[in-house]
Amino acid sequence: MVNYIWVGMFVIGIVFGMINGTMDQVNEALFVSAKEAVTLCLGLMSILVFWLGLMKIAEESGLLDKLSNLFKPFMRWLFPEVPPNHPAMGYILSNMMANTFGLGNAATPLGIKAMEQLKKLNGGKATVSRSMVTFLAINTSSVTLIPTTVIAIRMNYDAHSPTDIVFPTIIATAISAVGGIAIDRYFYYRRKRSGRE
Repeated sequence: MVNYIWVGMFVIGIVFGMINGTMDQVNEALFVSAKEAVTLCLGLMSILVFWLGLMKIAEESGLLDKLSNLFKPFMRWLFPEVPPNHPAMGYILSNMMANTFGLGNAATPLGIKAMEQLKKLNGGKATVSRSMVTFLAINTSSVTLIPTTVIAIRMNYDAHSPTDIVFPTIIATAISAVGGIAIDRYFYYRRKRSGRE
């Protein structure tokens, strides 16, 4: 569906440019944007490789396992119907760690794997389970300590102080995470009290 949307936007832009007689500007925008996209990707790649390397070192050294064990009681409270040693729990924790360090691109495949495992736990039903809703809420509002991707973009565009976004990001994501979890728990307990859970 997303591919159709992008193609539709592209066609509409070209047709609009032809009607308005601004095809030269459309062509210029295409080439300039393509150049900027490549430059941006190369800039992001170096930062992502660095942080993914650190994540791999943390994983090999056992640091991620220790962090996972630290968060397990909290995770069991959030996902009571997911068995502690189920693969879904590992993917959820890895996704949260990647999001915490601002590695949204690395977190996405882990999030998809977590959803696949949660769907298996749900018996492969077409309707979402409570755990899937909780995970989605946390995934979209997770605490970010180091917004790696944003810092890389700011560095790429020669920001005076690319890392000054760190503190506001921590505050904003902490508030969104607390809000997301609070709303999720509210509806969970309300549903439980009504006997539908």
